[in-house]
Amino acid sequence: MARRRLNASVRRSSNRAERMIQAEQTDDASLDGALIAQWMAGDERAATAIVERHAGALARFAVRLGVDEDVDELVQDTFIKAFSALDSFRSDSSLRTWLFTIERRLVIDRRRSAARRGREVEVDDGDAATEYDALDALVADEAAQRLASAIGRLTRMQREVFTLRVQEGRSYKEIAEILESSEGAARVHYHNAMRAVKEFLDD
Repeated sequence: MARRRLNASVRRSSNRAERMIQAEQTDDASLDGALIAQWMAGDERAATAIVERHAGALARFAVRLGVDEDVDELVQDTFIKAFSALDSFRSDSSLRTWLFTIERRLVIDRRRSAARRGREVEVDDGDAATEYDALDALVADEAAQRLASAIGRLTRMQREVFTLRVQEGRSYKEIAEILESSEGAARVHYHNAMRAVKEFLDD
């Protein structure tokens, strides 16, 4: 009974959070567009506003990608790379999706560089994301720990898709862009992840 209530709570909170995030993203896109235009016109304060709006999400995403050190440096590098190419940004996707894509590529580059130096950096399937902002207020500590354990058992790709879909409210199109995959693959990974999480919670 408790597990069924937990599953129902997770589904309800996920659906409610997704609807709220989608509404917020429409406003966010307009605000980001205005800030970009201001920055392109020479307003340095707009750059500060963009960083303040997205730095926290980038730091959380880095942790969920398995980065456990120099997170601030990674976020800074992401913004440096983004601002140097901001004139090429198109509004086909949201600014945050574009920033996530840049950050993920930097993480991949870091791992390749470390592997070339003989220090291979891997994301262990046991590494669990520890922040569940939308769920912490809705489930007890024990339930949150079980959910974290369930997500920690997912493959790296499933965990990334699950995080982007549930925690960040990204669309399958945006997830595909960030992970350099296809919408179909993103959907498959998400549904497999959801099934695995539910099976673990029901176990």
